[in-house]
Amino acid sequence: MQCIICKQGKTKSGTTTVTLQRGDSTIIIKDVPAEICENCGEYYLSETITGRILKMAEDSIHKGAEVEIIRFAA
Repeated sequence: MQCIICKQGKTKSGTTTVTLQRGDSTIIIKDVPAEICENCGEYYLSETITGRILKMAEDSIHKGAEVEIIRFAA
């Protein structure tokens, strides 16, 4: 797929780190499967992966995490 941000690079499969913030909470999820632009580094997540990382972040926030670093489990 061609990157919609830089319009010059093509994406390839890889992993990335996603940082989510809500209020005073920051959740960092490492090794998230994504399509990543070879030119600018912009990443694109599938709907399934997005749902999973949002659930992981929500669980962390409900546990009271201010800052949490999680590794994505395939």
